[in-house]
Amino acid sequence: MINLKHITAIMTIVREGSITAASKKLFISQPALSQTIKQVEKDLGAPIFSRETHRIELTLEGKLYMEAAQQMQMIDRNLHASIADVKEQVHGRFSLGISTQRGLQLLPQVMPDFLQRYPHVQIQLQEEGSGRLEHMVSEGQCDVAFVTTNSKRNHLHYVLIENERLVLLAAKTTELAHRYPDGTTLDITEAEGENFISMSQGHSVRSVQDQLFRENGMNPRILLETHNLEAAKSIAARANAVFLVPNVYVTDSMVDRYRTHVYPISNRSYERHFYFCYQQGMYLTRYVRDLVHIVCDKLHVPCNLPEDEAV
Repeated sequence: MINLKHITAIMTIVREGSITAASKKLFISQPALSQTIKQVEKDLGAPIFSRETHRIELTLEGKLYMEAAQQMQMIDRNLHASIADVKEQVHGRFSLGISTQRGLQLLPQVMPDFLQRYPHVQIQLQEEGSGRLEHMVSEGQCDVAFVTTNSKRNHLHYVLIENERLVLLAAKTTELAHRYPDGTTLDITEAEGENFISMSQGHSVRSVQDQLFRENGMNPRILLETHNLEAAKSIAARANAVFLVPNVYVTDSMVDRYRTHVYPISNRSYERHFYFCYQQGMYLTRYVRDLVHIVCDKLHVPCNLPEDEAV
C-alpha cells in the first residue's frame, strides 16, 4: 500500500538528487531515509532506485511508483480541498508561483483584495522564471502559477489570462521617434540604426529579440544588458535608445512614458502569453478560483477559468 509519508520522502530524494540532500530537506537522518527506501521497495516487491550508478536514477518500477504516487497526492489534495469547500471553510494554504516582474506589477493590486476576503488563507509565494515555475507545478513543488509561456505540457492545464504583443519602446530623442508618430506599427528593421537596451541572456524577452534580429539580418548596437526590466525601460527613455518589450509592461502611468514613443512590431506574432496553470485533475478551491478572478478584474480581461472545479 502506498504511504503518503513515504511518497513525500521518495519524491524529495528524486528532486534533491541524493539521500544526503533529501535528509537535510526533510530534517531526518540518512539511515532513517534509507530505511524508508527499503520499506517502499519491500512493499513494492522491486527496487525503485538503480544501484548501478552513483547518481539517483529511478528504475522502471520506480518510475511507475512515482506516477502512482503523484496520482495519490492529487487525490489526497483534492479530497481535503473539496471537503473544505463543502464545509465553507475560509482557512487554507497554497503555494503560488509568479515571475518577479509580473509579481511587481500585479501583487500590489491583487493581494489587498484577496487578503481582505480570505485573511486566514496563507500563501507561500514562489518567485521564479516562467519555465522554472511550469516545472515546479508539474513536479508538485508549487500548487498553481501565473506564467508567460508558449509551451504546453500535457499534464498541466492552462487558462489564458492575457494576450501579449511585442512593442518597441523608443526615447523621443531617437531618429525613429522623429520619423514616426507614437503608436505606429513598424517593421523591426526600421530601428536597425538605433542603440538598444537589452534584457540579459536567459530572459525570455531576450530570446525573442535575438531570434527577431537573426530573422531580419540585424546586428544593432546594444548599449547595455540588464536583468531588470523596469531599469531597462527607464534607461532607454533617458539614454536616446530603444527597448524591445511585451506591451503589458508599457502603460501610460509608467514614470518615463512622457519621454517615449511606443511602436507595435509587425514582423511576427508574439507567441508567449500570460496564463494561469495547474496540474490536470487538480481541484481548485474557492479561494484559488477567486484569486484568478481578482487578477482578471485588475487586468480588465474576461476570466476563462472553467466552470468545472476539477479539470
